[in-house]
Amino acid sequence: MANLRIASMVGARPNFMKIAPIVHEIQRTPGIEHRLVHSGQHYDQQMSESFFDELRIPKPDVNLEVGSGSHAFQTAEVMKRFEAVVLEWKPDVVIVVGDVNSTLAAALVASKLGVAVAHVEAGLRSFDMSMPEEINRKLTDAISDLLFVTEQSGIQNLRKESVAEDKIFFVGNVMIDCLVEHRKIAAKSEILGRLGLQKDGSVPLAYGLLTLHRPSNVDDPEILRDILSTIAKVSEKMPVFFPVHPRSLERIRQFGLGRYLTEEKATTPTRGIVPLAPQGYLDFLCLMDHARLILTDSGGIQEESTILGVPCLTLRENTERPVTVEQGTNQIVGRDPKKILAAAERVLSAERRPVKAPELWDGHTAERIVKVLLEKFRPELLKSSSTETSRR
Repeated sequence: MANLRIASMVGARPNFMKIAPIVHEIQRTPGIEHRLVHSGQHYDQQMSESFFDELRIPKPDVNLEVGSGSHAFQTAEVMKRFEAVVLEWKPDVVIVVGDVNSTLAAALVASKLGVAVAHVEAGLRSFDMSMPEEINRKLTDAISDLLFVTEQSGIQNLRKESVAEDKIFFVGNVMIDCLVEHRKIAAKSEILGRLGLQKDGSVPLAYGLLTLHRPSNVDDPEILRDILSTIAKVSEKMPVFFPVHPRSLERIRQFGLGRYLTEEKATTPTRGIVPLAPQGYLDFLCLMDHARLILTDSGGIQEESTILGVPCLTLRENTERPVTVEQGTNQIVGRDPKKILAAAERVLSAERRPVKAPELWDGHTAERIVKVLLEKFRPELLKSSSTETSRR
């Protein structure tokens, strides 16, 4: 009886949180051979390697070491280098996650070589074709054989695009698997103490958390200035900690906008936008979990804040994750200073309320995914399981 051969591609930091639960489930499942391929799209220690350690992901079997570059360069280099891996190892299926350049590149290679493609986080749509991620999502879905969907909107979007029903599997959100597994571990992080926000297990002081990385927000000096000046006003009431993405830091320096970041060296910051180095997964999860307010342009953080019950203001005009708005934790405020400030004021003057997790965001998505893969490619290996896979 031949084993099921699975190759998984990761490339950027959000991919690591999505692939970790799948890798762990594969390791627990007899009859599967797995190779993890890292494109090297995020290639430095802070943005990549520390996540492998914290999430207990085995070191990649192959690192393509593509590095930075334009969208065309990254996509082409991943395709060229990944093709050799597929030809040499001959996997039965290639798993791609998310919506980065590595996702599309690996899907294209596998599809052209006649290897099945499974897309985790399929069907999400912002309906904004100026976003590179939207292009990657749509093209990846168009050539994938198995589409693993996180929320009902994904099913609806794929149906509107005339995707065959037998390709669509509603399995839940694998990123939430990662959060559920690591939340208690993250609670032991010392990040709050290091930032002067908590002493001896006391209730943490109120603070906000900011992330910015999308080109539409950081590549235009006027837009970036307006965002930072608006967040600076929010930070007059409480400090807003800002783990600065390398791309964003480069733009802040390039545009001379460092004046919006505090240089305060006090043990306990009381106000201002406080810049931080990029944080590891556990420290950042701890920061999210205790924040009074999150401001972000990240799709993944919209999802995580929903489960954590932390109010989130999304600094974009749209979201490909509408369930986070429907659940009431996420508000789309765009870049309008009045909307941002008004929403922040409402959040800070209201009590935090319990939220209901979206359907199937229960920590068992990876189990459903692996079960579907066995059903499709090696049903003889499938053992009886109490986990029910919902396919619609």
